[in-house]
Amino acid sequence: MDLVPALEEPLKKVLGPATAKVMAEHLGLHTVGDLLHHYPRRYEERGQLTHLADLPMDEHVTVVAMVADARLHTFASAKAPRGKGQRLEVTITDGSGRLQLVFFGNGVHKPHKELLPGTRAMFAGKVSVFNRRLQLAHPAYELLRGDDPAESVETWAGTLIPLYPATAKLESWKIGKAIQTVLPSVQEALDPLPPTLREGRGLVSLPEALLKIHRPHTKTDVEDARARLKWDEAFVLQVALARRRHTDALLPAVARRPSPDGLLTAFDDRLPFTLTDGQQKVSKEIFDDLATEHPMHRLLQGEVGSGKTLVALRAMLAVVDAGGQAAMLAPTEVLAQQHHRSITEMMGELAEGGMLGGAEHATKVVLLTGSMGTAARRQAMLDLVTGDAGLVIGTHALIEDKVQFHDLGLVVVDEQHRFGVEQRDALRGKGRQPPHLLVMTATPIPRTVAMTVFGDLETSVLDQLPAGRSPIATHVVPAADKPHFLARAWERVREEVGNGHQAYVVCPRIGDEEDDPKKAKKSAEDEAEKRPPLAVLDVADHLAKGPLHGLRVEVLHGRMHPDDKDAVMRRFAAGDTDVLVATTVIEVGVNVPNATAMVIMDADRFGVSQLHQLRGRVGRGSAAGLCLLVTEMPEASPARQRLTAVASTLDGFELSRIDLEQRREGDVLGQAQSGARSSLRVLAVIEDEEIIAEAREEATALVAKDPELAELPGLRTALDALLDEEREQFLEKG
Repeated sequence: MDLVPALEEPLKKVLGPATAKVMAEHLGLHTVGDLLHHYPRRYEERGQLTHLADLPMDEHVTVVAMVADARLHTFASAKAPRGKGQRLEVTITDGSGRLQLVFFGNGVHKPHKELLPGTRAMFAGKVSVFNRRLQLAHPAYELLRGDDPAESVETWAGTLIPLYPATAKLESWKIGKAIQTVLPSVQEALDPLPPTLREGRGLVSLPEALLKIHRPHTKTDVEDARARLKWDEAFVLQVALARRRHTDALLPAVARRPSPDGLLTAFDDRLPFTLTDGQQKVSKEIFDDLATEHPMHRLLQGEVGSGKTLVALRAMLAVVDAGGQAAMLAPTEVLAQQHHRSITEMMGELAEGGMLGGAEHATKVVLLTGSMGTAARRQAMLDLVTGDAGLVIGTHALIEDKVQFHDLGLVVVDEQHRFGVEQRDALRGKGRQPPHLLVMTATPIPRTVAMTVFGDLETSVLDQLPAGRSPIATHVVPAADKPHFLARAWERVREEVGNGHQAYVVCPRIGDEEDDPKKAKKSAEDEAEKRPPLAVLDVADHLAKGPLHGLRVEVLHGRMHPDDKDAVMRRFAAGDTDVLVATTVIEVGVNVPNATAMVIMDADRFGVSQLHQLRGRVGRGSAAGLCLLVTEMPEASPARQRLTAVASTLDGFELSRIDLEQRREGDVLGQAQSGARSSLRVLAVIEDEEIIAEAREEATALVAKDPELAELPGLRTALDALLDEEREQFLEKG
């Protein structure tokens, strides 16, 4: 019988079922290895006390402090009418501030005996305010006694006390004690780094790094450990991506070269403008890839309005020219319909293959979405399987088993961060041989994030805006400090409409949500959210009756029937609507050159990149664009600083850096659905740019030499763990 390796031992065997259950449910930790990789969030220095003055409200905190005063009060209550109720009030201090602890009922006896003035301890609980004073009710505590031999000396031997990401059910020191129990197992940790790499960079061994991160004696220990563990995370992830690139590069594909005077040439001849240098350069990169016998895997990043769709369409036409079919996958029905409409308009009679009046090289362009009627859907699927349709634009409906292609040669995925790797693979499986893949995103991604999240793709960047695009002026409108600014904003919208233009008003929510008691409770607790976010239906109603009375105001949101959404968009595009009040459904792909103004309500509730995306919807024609960011946040708040940053630059790459620095890493990677999210614990995508770049080079070289990683069992184990996690994430997304 095989012995289970020490690090794969289930926690319930080592720590007992009750603790193991809390760790699994609240922290996602199942094995000894998981627990060893649950690193401290920060460290308290022995003798250095936590600043009680800076405690966050409503958060679960752990503080180290000294008891200044303890008083037992007796009072009458319903349960103890004769004045037998007891309340223990303990004041603790750290020199910077004081904090009240309260214990009631039977819970007072133990602390009354133990928490004497002068005692030092760690306290954990949720900070609340009572009678305008900060307090912890019934906190858990752990005495810090240096002289008690019964206290395990090891637990407190280090001069630094690790504080772990904890939960109300499991305090930091209980996690610390559990780690103490499993720490001897670190000796059996398999090292994923090749010895030459580790020695060449002067990194400590993995067992030593794990010991130093959990039981450091000095700050240098922590730095050594973190430097080593960052390399582990960056390297294992980059090896996974390098192997994926390696495998993809070995796949066969049909080389697709456009014929010299076919559909692509006919299309180019129709264009009323010349391509920008950037579009020509990126098109060349794509056409070179399409001409090889291995599938292209390319990420096309481009600012909103840089002409990505045109570049992608030319690639699709080149494939049709070469006898194949091309599919474009959009994240929503609104977007799929829009792409279909703009592509058929750009192609004109070239999109009327098989019809009277269609041009000589024409092909058919079909739309396939989940809400289409049965007959239309059946016809679209027939056109695909016979090869009559060279181009198809659709949503997830394209991935369904029933959809068959005649000869799928290229897949274009729009707004990649909404699609997982699994979905890309499912579509890829529909070609006789793997089709070429082009992924488009309008969210500018800093280099390292592209290397981390889309590391299995080569990258092309379109950073030039086509001629004729107008600049967009962006201003923050502080509605609470200066209400007359908001009144002026609506006047500006009226002026734009008076000049024959149109406007968007964007709101964070729809307004017909069911009253979810869970949500209601959450916002009641959440101090920052004094009121719910502004809703489309309420704002549209207020504007139509008030500041924009007399203008043609319509609403658009994701819960409308697709046909209604389409009708609203058509009216807006045709100029029959003056103001469109919408949710972020307009974030990508909506192209109305006559819309020049956008007012974003509660702008602080959107991310930086999202605001940049939304703003890109105006200024698409020859008239200058105006974007007003309305907020009630005070001037000094981080939310206001974010908005000021958006107003100060139109450079999406600069903004995405700011965005990343302000958000947690997990959000970035999580959004990208790459499975890398939960595997990054100490690596910071922006700060650790150099490590990621070096790890990518090392990983690529290693995989080229030894794709099976035969020499490195530790690396194989780490990879399996990472990929299992990825798979689980996809299953959860199901």
